[in-house]
Amino acid sequence: MDALFTQMFLGALFFGAITAAVPLLLAGLGEQMSEKAGVLNIGIEGMMIAGAYFGFLTAYQAESIWLGFIGGAAAGLAVALVMALLCVRLGLNQIVIGIGLTLGLEGLTALLHHIQFSRTYPRLPAPQILEIPLLADIPVIGPALFKHHPMVYLSVALVFVMIFLYRRTQFGLNLQAAGDKPAALDVAGVDVATTRTVAVLATGALAGIGGAYLANVGAGLFVPFITNGAGFLGIVLAMLARGRPMWVLFGALLFGVSLALTTALQVAGINIPTDVIQMIPFLAVIVMLVVFGRRSSLPAALGIPYQRGER
Repeated sequence: MDALFTQMFLGALFFGAITAAVPLLLAGLGEQMSEKAGVLNIGIEGMMIAGAYFGFLTAYQAESIWLGFIGGAAAGLAVALVMALLCVRLGLNQIVIGIGLTLGLEGLTALLHHIQFSRTYPRLPAPQILEIPLLADIPVIGPALFKHHPMVYLSVALVFVMIFLYRRTQFGLNLQAAGDKPAALDVAGVDVATTRTVAVLATGALAGIGGAYLANVGAGLFVPFITNGAGFLGIVLAMLARGRPMWVLFGALLFGVSLALTTALQVAGINIPTDVIQMIPFLAVIVMLVVFGRRSSLPAALGIPYQRGER
């Protein structure tokens, strides 16, 4: 009985943690790129909710989850375009614009869902599962870690792509310079605004895919406010990771475990008040801020508009 209990608990915990971690990972990686370039993208929550709604709507209408990811990326990209235009090109306050976009899109997606589906919440078919041979046969943890939608593996692979991008490419160096020494980048003949715009647009696409994953794979349906602060957790992950994509992955898994703990305890038959369990992710945020917050190094130009010719 104890062995069965342990297997059920760990299986539900690991599977739920990975499912919950993927949207946070994508949002965190996108926000990290934006922050490297010197843009504090507070609007990432709005990009995620837009990606969740339009990603779900595309998948529902086209009967394809992969097309849903494309729809989610396009929605996040559209919101990021507004953010880039207002904040990077026009130099408006990034925090005010980001919060405004988030609040506006939360209300807009809720309204559009009500118009489209009224009070019903249609579900998508079960997503495709990719099983990793041999590894999926490992007792207890094998099915929980190595039987997931392909987007899970692509998201983990993206971490290593980002590491290569930041360390080995000229674009990665330009991103770092746009955040730390924008005047030096300008002198080198690289347009700072263009570099930051590309970073913000990439952030929007990744956040949109994260929102689409949350709705299409994680939940299988869209409900208003489905992101529930996932974008803000992505900002925390990016800040605490100090420019290291691997740290974003570890942080996303930590938060994923916290978010999955409720389901795991219910599967194991342990009844703990839901309100108590829901406090765990926020306690994890506080602990990480206390432990790592003072040592986090953010770009010197973060949140500061740059005009060509400034020194």
